[in-house]
Amino acid sequence: MIFKLYFYNMILEFFKYQATGNDFIIIDNREMLFDKTDSALITSLCERKFGIGADGLILLENDNHSDFKMIYFNNDGAESTMCGNGGRCIIHFANLLDIFENNCSFNAIDGLHEGKIIEDLYSLKMKDVSKIEKFNDYFTLDTGSPHCVKFCDNLNGLDVNLEGREIRNNKFFKQEGINVNFVDTDNFSIRTYERGVEEETFSCGTGTVACALSLHFANYLEEDNIDILTKGGLLSVSFQEFNASYKNIWLTGPASLVYVGEFEC
Repeated sequence: MIFKLYFYNMILEFFKYQATGNDFIIIDNREMLFDKTDSALITSLCERKFGIGADGLILLENDNHSDFKMIYFNNDGAESTMCGNGGRCIIHFANLLDIFENNCSFNAIDGLHEGKIIEDLYSLKMKDVSKIEKFNDYFTLDTGSPHCVKFCDNLNGLDVNLEGREIRNNKFFKQEGINVNFVDTDNFSIRTYERGVEEETFSCGTGTVACALSLHFANYLEEDNIDILTKGGLLSVSFQEFNASYKNIWLTGPASLVYVGEFEC
């Protein structure tokens, strides 16, 4: 007797999002159909020449203590730390799925976050930042992801990939490395080299927050809110500061659904 095994590939729906040029593949995984241990699949989906193309992939899942859970992967296939622009995109997505109307809470790798929609803007409450350290000519802090912030004069002429890669891989930051942000202190514009993506991205939410807090910490800014110009557009950061500790930090800006599609896995 001859037995035959038939394997049926599964078709899953995805939603392509962008927030100031930081782009993501988002999947509704509340039924747990996507294999999040398949890093090769995640990498292939995020690949820009042969896949969908994205800076990262995000799963929306059920959560017992909040409206939903966010799981974020860099485009190298590895689960990563918090992504601010991705968090704002998943707020848009959860609203699209009718999970909430105007205000929500969700769990991520760095804990509980709040989100809200104000007209066409998507606002995300970030984790508190209790410590900013200065080393030589740059600052380091953790805004949900580890960041290095360096002030510079000629932002347009800077080779971000070259200089960012060198700092990102500095042995001081250990094996996991760090994200690197360069800030023009005259007009509060920034450029960011992201680990995991391993190149400059159009925008980085946690990096934007890191730059805003560093500017305030270094006395370039007196106000408790600031507009930061990323390569992909304008983001706003507001916060409360006491004794160099920062709380009630909100990242606000646009986010949009680019298209919906399907892939076979």
